[in-house]
Amino acid sequence: MKSYFGIDIGGTAVKLGLVDETGTVFARDERSVSFDGYRTPILDTVTAAARDFLDRWHTEAGSLSGIGVSATGQIDSVRGLVAGTCGSLPGWVGAPIRETLEHAFSLPVTVANDANCMCLGEVWAGGARGYTDVIGVTLGTGVGGGVLTGGHLLEGARGLGGELGHFRLHALDGAPCTCGARGCWEQTASTTALVRRARELDPALTDGRAVFAAAAAGRPEVLDLLAAWRTEIAEGLAGLVHIFNPQLILIGGGVSAQQELLIEPLARQVRDSVMPAFAKGLELRSAALQNDAGLVGAVYYFRAHRE
Repeated sequence: MKSYFGIDIGGTAVKLGLVDETGTVFARDERSVSFDGYRTPILDTVTAAARDFLDRWHTEAGSLSGIGVSATGQIDSVRGLVAGTCGSLPGWVGAPIRETLEHAFSLPVTVANDANCMCLGEVWAGGARGYTDVIGVTLGTGVGGGVLTGGHLLEGARGLGGELGHFRLHALDGAPCTCGARGCWEQTASTTALVRRARELDPALTDGRAVFAAAAAGRPEVLDLLAAWRTEIAEGLAGLVHIFNPQLILIGGGVSAQQELLIEPLARQVRDSVMPAFAKGLELRSAALQNDAGLVGAVYYFRAHRE
């Protein structure tokens, strides 16, 4: 059975794993990329972590068929590099991921955006198996997304397509975004946006877990805040449903574990917000692969483009 090396590069950590041709991860590890405040360039940290990982798992790895990379930022998948970011990751823009890793390991490499890889991982081995039209959305520091239409990942001309977090719902009066625009969806629909508003109510609500715990305890002001946040998510999803007519919407990120307070009411709200023909058969649920989704999707992307 063939095996592949999956690498999922985030803004704070890199996840590494060996993935077989069924999409099963059979060895994994993780390392911080921000351990010294990014004084060490992220790509240097990733390369060193990959080398250490393969040294440790060389017997299990056997003869690898290639490396699939999932990476944060605007990824030019044609050239295999970072074309841009909307945050402050020093030295990340322009990082030649494919060239560096191919030189370091003498293996073919593909690189794709992390949210796109999440969607592909779910299609291959997770909650979207058997579906051809899927919107995957990750709610976290920002809002990431991937779109599968007619069985194909929407990438655009350079692989930059599917940047759902910067779909502008409040362009005239919305909050400034890190991308330089105003009113981007992630400014109201991300977990960061939820926590920012929650801290205005109560400084003790410092993260998503605390917010959902307060809501589960029945605090009315937090329940109202959560309902307003769900509406922002639902309105964006409704617009995307009308554009792409998906069979399935998958929600990823840590908050996706909140079934009663997020996933179930959000599914009802999205179906109620779209035209009836679009709601017919539409499903919305949590992503299934959690932390492995990027690794698995990166390998799926490699197999689709290099084999």
